Order: sequence, then C-alpha cells, then structure tokens
Amino acid sequence: MDKILEAVVMSSYPNNVKQGLVRRVIEAAKQPMDSEQCWSMLELSTKLYLTGDTKYKREIGKEVLEVYGHYHPEEFEEFFNVRFLLSLLQEGYGPLGKRSHYVLDYIQLGLQFVLESPSANSIFSLLRIEVLRKVCERPSPKQCAKISKLLTQHPQCIPTGKHQVLFCQQLIRCIGQFQCVSEGEEDIMEFLEQVNKVSGLLQRIWRTQTSAILPSLKELFTIISSTEEQEAPSNALASVVQFVPLELMDGVIRNLTNDDSITDVQMMTAIGRMIDWVSWPLGKNIDKWIIALLKGLAAVKKFSILIEVTLSKIEKVFSKLLYPIVREGALSVLQYMLLSFQHSHEAFHLLLPHIPRLVASLKKEDSNSAASSLEQLAELIHCMFFRFSGFPDLYEPVLEAVKALPIPNEDRIKHLLGQNAWTSQKNELACFYPRLVSKSETGKIGLINLGNTCYMNSIIQSLFMASDFRHSVLNLTEGNSQPLMTKLQWLFAFLEHSQRPAISPESFLSASWPPWFTPGAQQDCSEYLKYLLDRLHEEEKTGKRIYQKLKESSLMSQAVEHHYLNKTLIEKMFGGKMMTKIRCLKCLNVSSREEAFTDLSLAFPPPDRHVRGSTSVLPVEEIGPQFIEPPENPSQLTGSPWIRRKPPMAGEPAAPPMLVETLGFQEPGEQANPLSSDAVGVDAAKDPLSAFGEQACAPKDSRSVLDLINYFLSPERLTAENKYHCEKCASLQDAEKVAELTEGPHYLILTLLRFSFDPRTMKRKKILDNVSIPVVLKLPVLVSPEETEDVRQREKDRAGPESGFMSVVYDLCSVVVHSGISSESGHYYCYSRECTDSVPHGQPRDGTPKRASDKQLDFEIQWYLFNDTRVSFSSFESVSNVTSFFPKDTAYVLFYRQRPGRQSCPLHEALAEASRLHGEPSLHKDLMEAISKDNILYLQEQEKEARNRAAYISALPKSPLWWRDFDRDKDDDNSSGGCSPAAGGGGSGSFHGLVF
Repeated sequence: MDKILEAVVMSSYPNNVKQGLVRRVIEAAKQPMDSEQCWSMLELSTKLYLTGDTKYKREIGKEVLEVYGHYHPEEFEEFFNVRFLLSLLQEGYGPLGKRSHYVLDYIQLGLQFVLESPSANSIFSLLRIEVLRKVCERPSPKQCAKISKLLTQHPQCIPTGKHQVLFCQQLIRCIGQFQCVSEGEEDIMEFLEQVNKVSGLLQRIWRTQTSAILPSLKELFTIISSTEEQEAPSNALASVVQFVPLELMDGVIRNLTNDDSITDVQMMTAIGRMIDWVSWPLGKNIDKWIIALLKGLAAVKKFSILIEVTLSKIEKVFSKLLYPIVREGALSVLQYMLLSFQHSHEAFHLLLPHIPRLVASLKKEDSNSAASSLEQLAELIHCMFFRFSGFPDLYEPVLEAVKALPIPNEDRIKHLLGQNAWTSQKNELACFYPRLVSKSETGKIGLINLGNTCYMNSIIQSLFMASDFRHSVLNLTEGNSQPLMTKLQWLFAFLEHSQRPAISPESFLSASWPPWFTPGAQQDCSEYLKYLLDRLHEEEKTGKRIYQKLKESSLMSQAVEHHYLNKTLIEKMFGGKMMTKIRCLKCLNVSSREEAFTDLSLAFPPPDRHVRGSTSVLPVEEIGPQFIEPPENPSQLTGSPWIRRKPPMAGEPAAPPMLVETLGFQEPGEQANPLSSDAVGVDAAKDPLSAFGEQACAPKDSRSVLDLINYFLSPERLTAENKYHCEKCASLQDAEKVAELTEGPHYLILTLLRFSFDPRTMKRKKILDNVSIPVVLKLPVLVSPEETEDVRQREKDRAGPESGFMSVVYDLCSVVVHSGISSESGHYYCYSRECTDSVPHGQPRDGTPKRASDKQLDFEIQWYLFNDTRVSFSSFESVSNVTSFFPKDTAYVLFYRQRPGRQSCPLHEALAEASRLHGEPSLHKDLMEAISKDNILYLQEQEKEARNRAAYISALPKSPLWWRDFDRDKDDDNSSGGCSPAAGGGGSGSFHGLVF
C-alpha cells in the first residue's frame, strides 16, 4: 500500500485525481493491518511530511500520520520512540545540507498520539533537555516560535527546576537576537506573531512559576545593559516586559537602581534601549516600565544618566507620535521626559523644529487618537512655555501651530510640573544646567541663573549694553575705594572678554543682594535695579566725603580734587531732575520742589481716564527744531502751565500738558498724521487729556509708553479729601499739581507699574495690558531762562519765551520683559542693543535734523535677546510683538539713551572725547590676568569634558535615525493600510521603520 501511495503522490495526475486515489488509500488504512505494513506507511508519511517539496505532499503526509496514530496506536507508539525523536532533534532529517525545517512540527503532531503510552514520560524527559539545548543554539524566530507552540500545547515538555530558569533566560537571549530581515508588511506581521508566541510562552511559565520572573528580568537587564555587543539587542525584547506583573515593578526598579554593581554606563545603555521600545507595536505597559525606571533613577539622584538619555532619545520618542499603533505609549513617555526635565530648556528646544509638522500631520489624520494626542501635546507645550519663558523668537512658530487648541490654566500647569519634577531641591541640579559648547553666534556672553536670579541677570545685561555706562565702569582705576563698583567692573570685564559661553554672577549677587530679598525666590527686577543704583551712588558719595577730609589735610592733588568734585557716575548716567509744582486754585500761589531721580515709575491711567494712544508718529526729517517754538500769542504759550496765566474762570479748562512725541515710521497700513504747529493746543471745552487723544493712531483700547508718560506729566487736581494745605491761605484748598522734567538723564529708565495690590484677593496682581513701545521718543524738558536765551541767540530770527520746554530725543536701547502673572513668580529676560554716537543715531554736530535716508538706520541696529545663559540675535519686531504672541510676557523696564542735543552737549562731548582718546577701555593688570587665567582654565575644562563625555556616552545604543520617520511622512496622500501616520496609511516601508 505504501508503494501505491508513493506512486500516486509522485505521479503527474492533476491534484483532484490524486486526491481521490489518496482518499481510497487512507480509507483502507483504517482497517486492521499487519505491523510491517503500518511501519512502511509511517516511514512514507514521515518522509512526505518532513521532506515534501510541495505543500500538497506535506498535507498528505500529515493526514496519513494522523490516521495511523488514531487507528494503529501500538504500531505508532513503537515507531514514534525516544531514539527516533533524539535522532530527529540532534541529527535532523533529510539529505545533508537540506535538513528538514519541520521536525518540531512533526514532533508536535505525533505527541498527541503517545500522551497515554508507557513511553510518554521518557519522551517528555527527552524533550525537556532537547528544547533547552535548541534554545541555547539561538534558533531563528520561526524555529523559536515552533518550540513555543510545542511547549504551549504540551507543557509537560517545559524544562523544570533550575533548568526552567535557565530555559527562560536563554529564551530571552534568543528574543534579543531576533531580527526581521524583510520589509514586506506580511513578513513583518508574521514576525510579530512569532515574537508574541515566544513571549507568550514566558508568560505561561511565569504564571505557574513566579520564582522564574526575577532571574529572567535580571538576564533581560544584562542583555540591554551590555556595552560589548556589536549589535544592539532586538526591540522584540519589549514583548517580554509586557507580561511582567505590575505589582513587581516597584521592587524590581528599587533593586536595579540601588545595585552598586551596575555602572552608570550600563544603566544609561539599558534605559536608552528601553526607550527605543516605544516603537514596538501592540506592547502593553512598556511605557509604564520605562517611566518607572526613569523615576527610580531620579529617586537615587542619577541626574547625569537621566539628562544624557533624555537628550539623546527624546526626538525619537517624539517622532513615534506619527504612528497611531504606538502613539499612546510614546506620548506617555514623552510627557514624563519633558515634564521632569525642568532644570534646562534643552530637551524641549530639541523638539521645537518638529512640532509644527507633527501638529499638521495629526490634524490631517482626523481621528479620535489624533485629536486626543493633539490636546495632550498642546497642554504639554504650554507647560514648557510656562516653565521656560523668554524664547519668543523660537516659540512663535510653535504657538502658531497650536493656537486653536485648548490652553490649560495655570493651576493645571503648576500641578503637572510639580508632580513630575525629578527633585524638589533645585540646588541638587545646579551643576547640570545647560552645557554650552561654545559662545553664542552673537559673540555675547550669557549669565548663569543661580536659582531664580533672572531678575538680576536681565538688569546686568541691560546695564552692560548701555555702552557709555559700561565704558565708564571699565575705565575705573584700580583701588577706587568702591567695592561694589569694582565687582561690577570685574563682571563687565568678563562679559566683554571671557571665552566662556556664560559666566556666573555669584560674587556680584552676594555683594549687591538686597538684605530683604528671600534667597532662591523670584524678585522684582525694578526693585533690584533701584537698590543697585542707589548703592553704587552712595558708595561713590562716601568716597567723595573721604576726599573732603583728605582735602582739609592738603593730602590730595588738584587733579584728584577735580575728579572727586564731579557728579557720581550714577548721577551722570542715570540721574535726572524733576520739578513738582503745586498751585493753589484760590490764591494762585505756586510752591515747587526739585528732586533727583534715576527712573520714572509710570502708572497706568485708570479706566475712567483712558488715554487713547499717543501723538502721531512723525517722520524723522519732519522733526524741526529741538525746542518748542513759542506761538505769537502769549496766551497760547507752550511752556509751564502756570506762566502768565490769569486765574481760571468757572468752566475754564486747566492748561494743556506738554506732550511726549515719537519719531520713526508708521506700521504698514497706518495713516500718517503729522502734527500741526498748534497741535498741542486744547479746545476750551475739552479735558486736558484729550489733547493727545485727537492725534491718536493706536487702537482704541491699546496703550503706549507715550500714554503713560503723558499721564505721569499731566496736571492732577487735588480736591475733596486730597486738598492741599496752602501756606499763603493757611487752609486746605483745591489745588493743581504738576510734574515737570528739568533735566533729562543720559539714560532714561522707565518702569511700567504693572503690579498692583488687589484688595479682593489680598495679593499683588499684574496688569497684562499690551503697551506699544516707541523706538524713539521726544521728552519735554523745562528749560531755564538762561537756556532759553541761548536758544534765542542761535535762532535770531525768532522770539524766545522767558521759560519753556524743549524736546529731548531718546533712543530705545533695552527692554526688560516679565513673563508671568505675579511679581513673586515668572521669569525675566531682556532685549538690548547698543546705542552710541558712533552709529547713525546721533544728530550732526550742527544740530540739524538727520537726512530722510538715515531714518531707516534706527531700525537696522542689531537687537539681542538675553535669557540667562542663552543669547541670540533678535529684532525690534520681536520686541514689539512679544505680548501679542505671549500675553503674559510684557515689557516692564525700559532703557532709553539720550541723543546728543543742546541739553546734553557737555556729557556727550566728554564721552566722545574719552572714546576718541582711549578707544576701547583698558583694564588694569590684575583684572586682565584674572580673565586670561580663566580663559585658559575654560579651555582645559572643555578638553577634559570632551574626553569624559566621549567615554561616557559612547555606550549609548545606536538607533535608526529618528528623522526618517518625519521624512517618510511627506503628505503621502496615496498611502493606504493600517499603520501609516495618517489614520490608516503607509506602505510597508513606513511600518518597518516604526518597528525596527
């Protein structure tokens, strides 16, 4: 009968004809048959099953084996013996070089017919040993899956005792070497199925024998932490972790992170490879294990590992959000990585170039998964904006991409950041702040944040960029008996000449720190600036008092005497004078008091006194004379409101204030509206404040710096409970109070009073109004009769007033921005540019206006953005638009520099002469030596760090280039399938990139 069956199978008849003949042979096999005939038929069916060159032949062999196993059990048991099986497993079946791949399938098929036979236990014992040996030989994924299928169906064959633990460990090693050699989607799906079968076997073993779990995990960690492997272990190992019971997680992670035998390099390698597992599809709990290990490392303060791994892997994790099949796990890992990386903006900034494209891709996908991910991603981005403010130029494209998505409230943001931080002790991360490899491309140097010291950093950078002040500080002689000024000189010198990308202002902070400030807490930068300037001023005054005593004892030369008799440097650079006048409205008596100031604090007009915009923007060539020309009619004199004025009659308005003006250009689309010669006049029936309302060019509800200055300078009525006690009347009377500038400072500092006390909440709140900032403004300064006479002599054809105002022109040079909603929190950064007389800001020496062709140059001077250690190029456009994009980022302190003019000629000429004679400031010997030594030390540090870093991260696992995931997703509208970035699509290439 075996000859007949073989002849039929080997014949050339059609398969349907063969099938009929085979059916007859099989039916005949169900009848009683002698042992020899059975043996022959079993040999033939074994041959067909194991070496058949077609699927049809193998199917016939299988069918015959099943019939003989069922109807001739004794003969089958005798044939299917231990010796035969051992031969199959160790030697294989078939010609040398063409051994059958179906031995394990054959054994699994035959086992079902010998389970109750006396030889069953012997067969099981043999298979327990042989499957262990097979696994140790590292079979292919397909063969490994067959072993798993065999053992899953016949658990009696699973190794027991110590061999069982060894079997699990070796099986994990097999998985670690699995590779899918094909990029076809069908082949990949088959590979995934094979891996799931193998990991499923481990799950079955662990479920019945929990003692095998920890040794298995130890082996897994040994594999992924190895730095000696030529190739990284397969991501298929992710399938192993998903079956580890979560209740074991805490203990496993605690043991790993506290194991002193595990080096940092091994731990870094392991966690890096685990993070790569986010690309493994259909894995469960993988993200939980990754996050648990990251948290475990944070608990034992392994911050250097966390930093290296996060910076090297976060972009790859982010790229996996393109794929719905792994998106959920990847997003969980990304959220933890970003929310925990709070000491530096580096990790978040790595993602900035890729966020807009990912958001566009998710919107295009239009699925529930994409919509949910977009909302979570937007929440994450706003948390990062909140934590790392001060980068408006970088954030604008990202903000534009997510502007339509929900914005979390501040409580939610603070909760997320507080819940995920590596540590609550910020000083523990002090040595891990951003490592800058080289100086900023701007050539400028940053300042290290020493723990909420951005308020100081922004002020120091603004003062440093005030070039006249910087040069004066750097030119101070050695031993000037001004310890704080000396420390500022050293800090400025290092900012000017250091090779470091950022320096620490720790020494200056300790010397200039106001005693009432709380260490480590955010402070008001304006308060710090006032205290700093006052300290520097008083320190120099003390030196002058010492001089007076030395002078009395005749121990000082005339040259030194002349030096000390001058104003202090702070007075020269930032000092101005203001006259406050109060006029009794009954007797018209005027009392006045002149005060010095270093900054003007500008309050916001109350809502019921809304100041609508500023005067029109005038082209530079239309400025005209730098003083206000007196009108022919003395009653319309543009001067002090109370000069030659009659007592006001009932219903008469108060005198119009002198207006602040801007210079420069209209924004595109604005209508130019040059002021007429009597533009500052006021109709008798109008409120004084409406004088500049008529020339408003800003939106109705907007504010400008000019509005705030005009409000500051406008007359104030003292009535009701606020009446003035007139000495002449000897009683309380209605009065009018006005402030007039009598001397404009060289550097004008304006503080916008954004923080006010809210009695309802009993907290200081912030006024978030957007205030437009003019790049150039004219400030009215009251001139004395002597100065007026001088002007009249120069302009002989015109009649000058006894006293009046002239306009002093100022150029914007720094803007300190506060990001946040409270003075006790948030972040400071600043925009700055260098304004000097050597650039086209200065008026020609003859006092004539600039040519029309020069007006653009006001906007061409380079702006810089200083944000602690980071310095970047910026623009006035960014300064102007920052609040529009980021409503909590508002201008707070402004620095303006006075242009050379009549009032400031002596100081400007002195500064110009000093610059011409001395050029760049020359530093004294000790300071130059200190900078030189530090630069050499920095180079040595760089060389050492480069060597250490190369050794430290060389073990990081190499993974496929993350950006390929983005490159593949170039709007492939023709893609289809179930694994593409856009809901369903993607060819096989994209799927292969996802998994491997």
